[in-house]
Amino acid sequence: MNYETPLYRPPSEAQSLILQATIGCSHNACTFCSMYSKKQFRVRSLKEVYEDIYWARANFGNVRRIFLADGDALSMETEALLAILNKLTDSFPEAERISIYAGPKNILAKTEQELVAIRQAGIKLAYFGLESGDAEVLQTVKKGVTPQEMIEAASKMRSAGIELSLTVILGLGGKELSGKHALHTAEVVSRIDPEYLAALTLMVEKSTPLAAKIAGGEFLLLSPREVLLELKMMLTNLEVKHCLFRSNHASNYFASGGLLPVDKGRLLAEIEQALGDSRLLKNEYLRGL
Repeated sequence: MNYETPLYRPPSEAQSLILQATIGCSHNACTFCSMYSKKQFRVRSLKEVYEDIYWARANFGNVRRIFLADGDALSMETEALLAILNKLTDSFPEAERISIYAGPKNILAKTEQELVAIRQAGIKLAYFGLESGDAEVLQTVKKGVTPQEMIEAASKMRSAGIELSLTVILGLGGKELSGKHALHTAEVVSRIDPEYLAALTLMVEKSTPLAAKIAGGEFLLLSPREVLLELKMMLTNLEVKHCLFRSNHASNYFASGGLLPVDKGRLLAEIEQALGDSRLLKNEYLRGL
């Protein structure tokens, strides 16, 4: 495979075939993210992508899951994306799922008919970086969309039959906006009602604009205890029908997970226990992206 590194994928795609359809991120402006800061965004040619597919088919055995990278392969022209999906399903008939990162702006740029065609061509799951449901937080981190646009984008995906795995980032509002971040994120997630929800904790990389704001005293990081309190507030106010929740990412101070809403009481009880015993929290040096 002709990967252009660094290469990122969701933790749940660890055993998947990773195929780069695009390089980098078309938005690439979020103040907390440096994942694609050293890459110039471009859409790979079909020739390049097909060559990787042929190589993978010749060298890999039973491929059950496929993930389309980089940051937002959904930004491709729909015709080209459908061509890649058709080639994948023809080459890997045993594959059970093809998934993709899906940025809200790229979703909103697609018609409902295009999204249905993309689902019919093989995309079953989209990883959606909500990050926050608070308007001020989203504006501050330069996400490029409003909470209402997040909801509209998610609704379009759900209407097309594509399952959603939402990601939120604890601590993204800092001390000043922590309460609003937790409450409004719970409200937006509840309105979206995703199949999957993952809570990560803010990790600050030195090369990001956010790191400069922290160094200048403009942004105050949460303590591990404050992060847990934020998670508690978010879960307390979350109302979803059937959602697999995880906060076991390497960035988190405390790992937990369960099926919401049935496990909400247990999850909140575990958080209370961790709030009363700091030994249950991960040491800072053990955290990672």
